[in-house]
Amino acid sequence: MARATGKSEAVYERLKGDIESLRLRPGAKLSEVQLGEELGASRTPVREAIRRLAGEGLVDFAPGEVARVAAISLGGVRALFEFRMLLEPRAAASVATAGAADERVLVPFRGLLERLDAFDEAFRALDAGAQARSYQEFYDLSEGFDQAVIAACRNPYLARTIRDLRSQTVRLRHLSHSGPRRMLTSLEEHRAMLKAITQGDAQAAEAGCRHHLAQTLQALIDSLTSQDLDVRVDVTG
Repeated sequence: MARATGKSEAVYERLKGDIESLRLRPGAKLSEVQLGEELGASRTPVREAIRRLAGEGLVDFAPGEVARVAAISLGGVRALFEFRMLLEPRAAASVATAGAADERVLVPFRGLLERLDAFDEAFRALDAGAQARSYQEFYDLSEGFDQAVIAACRNPYLARTIRDLRSQTVRLRHLSHSGPRRMLTSLEEHRAMLKAITQGDAQAAEAGCRHHLAQTLQALIDSLTSQDLDVRVDVTG
């Protein structure tokens, strides 16, 4: 595969960020001409970026047709989380086990736990408007946890598979935290996982991760069925 040019990479990162953050909504048209004008790019890097995003499942693309941001399928969401529940609890357990044998593994997780506690205290002191504006900080902490697990996982195939799913899971994160109550619940779930890992408790880390994913899935289903999004209600995804 040809290496992406600097312009193509910049367009790709911009579009991916807009899709993951839902600034580009599911079903939105992706006109090469319009995007090129908005991003100050020719059609070639825009086309390359769209093809890459299609390969990641974030764009529905067919030659000769206008590309669109991929719709979100309820069946697909359930299938994704069913797969994640097979992978991520096992990875969390393996990291806890590795940390029990090597204290160096635990350094990033202890740092994340400290940051999470500080964020929790500050968040609860904010009014509703300020809380809504601080969601991104929690998203960053959550992403930091996920990336730390991937980096510390001793099974490279497991780590790679989890990493390859990130494009889909990041977009859904913004839907799963639809209000401060769910975000605080998710914060407690992350605290439980972090404590289990830093204590070298593989069983608790695995159970905590599985519980978090189940709660996140339910929050996603509730959010998807209540918002004005391009959602396919299906069985198989």
